Amino acid sequence: MKRKIYDKIMDWKEKSNGKTALLIDGARRVGKSYIVEEFAKNNYESYILVDFNKVPDDIKNLFDNYLDNLDDLFLYLSNYYGVKLIERKSVIIFDEVQLYPKARSAIKYLVADGRYDYIETGSLVSIKENVRDILIPSEEQHIELYPLDFEEFLWALGNETLMEFIKKCFKEKNPMGDSMHRKAMDYFRKYMIIGGMPQAVLEYINTNDFSKVDQVKRNILELYRADIKRHAGRYSLKVESIFDSIPSQLQRHEKKFKISSLYKDAKNRDLDDAFLWLDDAMIVNRCFNTKSPNVGLSLNQDNSCMKCYMADTGLLISHSFDEKGLVDEEIYKKILFNKLEYNGGMIMENIVSQMLVASNHKLFFYSNSSRDNVQDRMEIDFLIAKKSITNRHNISPIEVKSGKNYTFNSLNKFITKYKNQLDTPYIIHTSDLKIENDIVYLPIYMLILL
Repeated sequence: MKRKIYDKIMDWKEKSNGKTALLIDGARRVGKSYIVEEFAKNNYESYILVDFNKVPDDIKNLFDNYLDNLDDLFLYLSNYYGVKLIERKSVIIFDEVQLYPKARSAIKYLVADGRYDYIETGSLVSIKENVRDILIPSEEQHIELYPLDFEEFLWALGNETLMEFIKKCFKEKNPMGDSMHRKAMDYFRKYMIIGGMPQAVLEYINTNDFSKVDQVKRNILELYRADIKRHAGRYSLKVESIFDSIPSQLQRHEKKFKISSLYKDAKNRDLDDAFLWLDDAMIVNRCFNTKSPNVGLSLNQDNSCMKCYMADTGLLISHSFDEKGLVDEEIYKKILFNKLEYNGGMIMENIVSQMLVASNHKLFFYSNSSRDNVQDRMEIDFLIAKKSITNRHNISPIEVKSGKNYTFNSLNKFITKYKNQLDTPYIIHTSDLKIENDIVYLPIYMLILL
């Protein structure tokens, strides 16, 4: 599958020229190993892939015993894997490096040696257990891999042209037209249903069977649960409780995560480490309330008030509709044909969070529940800062609407109160592009272009 991260890896290779290693972080089953090995095949004369999930202790011990004798280290690796290493034309890949942190610590010496390039892949690379007692190498460039975005999804399904037309209409602020809008929404609903996990997309391409796609997604969810039990340590029960409650939390009208619903007397500070674990695992995307829509949204961040979305909406759907252990084919068809009223808002808001994160936005929302002034009482689903900051008009409010009939009282009050701080306001909906009263009504498949 064609992934945009491939170009980022190429950029690292050309600019770094062996001066840094590349660490690719991402959730399990997001496609890290695949894309790195494809890159190695296409851009080096030879490569060695050290998979720390199954490599024997003899190979692990090399990083303990031979860091002061790299000639022997490379000799052993070359012979064990049957690969000839060629100076400045070979790459060594440390796959699932979080399982053996000492190899990550060794990057400092390997990069200084300069003979080969190094790419690391991992999940949970930042949690305390995986960095304890090691020196994090400063010679490491870090990029993140997310589930397929909508454009990558189109590429996977063999459509190389639709996104170009979408980009043209977005740039010119023109509607797509009934026919092209309907086509784009048909693809987008498939994207919501299937999600962006490569295995699920591949299963759909091969079988065109939503029930088989759902089984793939359910296997990934079980893998996440196994990771929680295996790696979350003393936080595992809290992490699992949060993970299992995400659908019910998002089903709530205001979608803010209600800590007290997990167990009696639960407090934010008791769950900080559990939320951080899910963040590091890149299983969830957290969205924090900001008290003022100004430049530097994080400066006004309220850590006690947040929403917690699934990092992949396809996984959220399988996670949510699990009464029979498998999502009924009818539910998929209802979503596909826009007939599912129940949880429509949850699914729409989750896919928006996923697309904003994939476009390198940090997630913020605005909430004011004032009891004294009804004009101050409002909630805005998302806030994003524009790319080039100016003296005024830097923040765009985003409201997400899943149905055809909706109001936007909060958005109107927000625009009136903060007009000097605001850039373009957006309503994300399932209809075509239009502009009314300086508000851009954006079809959801265009969100990737913000």
